[in-house]
Amino acid sequence: MSVPRERDYSILGPEREKAIQKGLVSAEWYQCPIPRKRLKELMTRRDAPALRDTLIWILIQIATGYAAYLAWGTWWSIPAFAIYGAIYCTAAVSKWHEFSHGTPFRTAWLNEAMYQVCSFLTLEQATNFRWTHTRHHTDTIVVGSDPEIFAPRPPKWRRLLQWVIRDNVLIPTIVRLVTHSCGLLNAVERELIPQIQHNKLFWEARIFLIGYGGLIASCFYLHSILPLMFIGLPAIYGFYLNAFLIATQHVGLYEDKLDHRICARTFYTNPILRFFYTNMNYHMEHHMFPLVPYYNLPALHEEIKHDCPAAASSFPSAVREVLIAVKRLKKDVTYVVPRYGEFAGKMDSSEYSGDVPRIVV
Repeated sequence: MSVPRERDYSILGPEREKAIQKGLVSAEWYQCPIPRKRLKELMTRRDAPALRDTLIWILIQIATGYAAYLAWGTWWSIPAFAIYGAIYCTAAVSKWHEFSHGTPFRTAWLNEAMYQVCSFLTLEQATNFRWTHTRHHTDTIVVGSDPEIFAPRPPKWRRLLQWVIRDNVLIPTIVRLVTHSCGLLNAVERELIPQIQHNKLFWEARIFLIGYGGLIASCFYLHSILPLMFIGLPAIYGFYLNAFLIATQHVGLYEDKLDHRICARTFYTNPILRFFYTNMNYHMEHHMFPLVPYYNLPALHEEIKHDCPAAASSFPSAVREVLIAVKRLKKDVTYVVPRYGEFAGKMDSSEYSGDVPRIVV
């Protein structure tokens, strides 16, 4: 059993230089073999599926919001807003993520428009996320280069709990918006965001402050917090489901390996959760082929699953895997979910041909 050790997960720390020296930064990643013609078909963007799913989501949000409004002032408002918030947060965050890639709609301006709308709903600036997420895809779970590793090894239960309940989000978000609106960036943001994008980021922050300032003013006018309960705060109080969905993406898997098959997790789930989560349960497939629209990820999974670890059988199964991993990682920072370790071992064995790259673990 290894002794827990602390690594510097900052993208400006010493691990960054180590990752560069190891050839892990902006490196070439493994891709499952798939016929070029078939991949081109899967990468085809269409307006109809994205428009259909967006409209259905909006209608469901209106319906659950109306139910929550009717329940306001009664005990029924607690479950009503819990449902409204979970749908709001899960759908808005996953669609915000997809629109950032520009893949759902064939029409580019629709992707950008919805990206900005979902950014406002989720309290996350579009330009900031676009560039941090670009780095996440370029250097997935590479310590010292990926800014989106939220569960460093060894994990800290208090930090994870704070992440789930979002008690450390609101004040930093306000500070960041005010700072950006004043034209200021921190060192990490200057590292990730090109200078040509800075003014866009600053204006996004100013628009956010105007928009949420208007919502806060309406709360004072109405003597009620209700406006913010429908827009803005659901990104915090409705995060409880999304927290576990996001945790399934990478926790308990390999760090510093150039193969998405062993650092990103796919799990099967029901059509309802897949709809609100925008098919991000096929997370390994999304990382390996990020230009494939979300509505084609199930088909992509079928094309490459023979070359990948078996998917977790369900969402609860994936969450259970994550919780076990977090517990084990407290004592052994080298722990990896066993089935991924077994898969990596097979990939490094002689029974596989040269079509599959060797993985050193």
